[in-house]
Order: sequence, then structure tokens, then C-alpha cells
Amino acid sequence: MEDVKIIEYEEKYLEDVKDLFVELEEYLVSIDQDNLDRVHEDYRETYTKIALNEFKEEDGKCYLAIKDNKAIGLIIGTIPKYDKYDYLDYKCPKRGCITELIVTSKVRSNGIGQALIDKIDEYFKSKDCEYVIVDIFAYNDSAMKFYFKKGFHPRMVTGIKKI
Repeated sequence: MEDVKIIEYEEKYLEDVKDLFVELEEYLVSIDQDNLDRVHEDYRETYTKIALNEFKEEDGKCYLAIKDNKAIGLIIGTIPKYDKYDYLDYKCPKRGCITELIVTSKVRSNGIGQALIDKIDEYFKSKDCEYVIVDIFAYNDSAMKFYFKKGFHPRMVTGIKKI
């Protein structure tokens, strides 16, 4: 992780962030065995706006990994609010949610993902969260291995079938 800084999101890195979102989505399209994912022509602008607004609206943070004045990774975490009926079947401890974790393919396996997780965990702890959740695309084997190695484990499974 030589010469990499972890900072809070800054607008001057917006174009790098857009590139990171597109890189991840293109990768997910390439491994999607159901052929359901795509990179729509509006994805770069629209999805970035949605993702960056989400963390602001849900008491979250976006941290960037910066090297040579370029964003090479990011993590977005939110603290979702429970609805008024969640208490019926859930103890409702406060939880953080990792909505995005992206490290450009050029620098993966250098501890950047771990540094980003450590930073968002630090934030979640400061907000009294008891758990961190993350959705992992089932066909993304490398992400599965990464998260499980970091202490995450499956809690829910979503099934899909073509009809």
C-alpha cells in the first residue's frame, strides 16, 4: 500500500470515481452467467450520482484510496434506517452497510481493499453499529473469497431461475 492515502470523498476525484464504477460494472457484466447485467449508456453519470447521494442521505461515508493524485479505490458505507415494522421479526441492532467496494484491477491484492474496509469499520464503530452487512454478487468468486477472509459470512441467499 505504498504511497496510498485513504481520504473522505472529494469532488475533485469525481471522474476517477465514475471510472471505478464503470470498471466494476463492466467486470460484473463479464462474469454474469445469467446475462442480466449491462452497462447502460447513462450508467456512468446516473449511477455515480445515485451512489454518492445515497451515502449522504443514509448517514454514511465514502472513502477513496488515492495514489499519485488519482482515486484507485473507493468504499461507500451507509447506516440504513429500519422501518416501523422491522422490530416484529428482528432485534434491530444498528448496522452499517457496505454498498460499494471497488479497487481498480491494476492495483488489487495490495491491501487497499483491506484499508478501505478498516476505514469504514472505524466509521461504523464511531456510530455505534453492531454489524456490517454487504451484498456480494454470487458469480464474483474473488469478492466472495475476499469478504469471507475478512470475517463476513452468508446470512441470506437469493435464488434465481429463468422461466
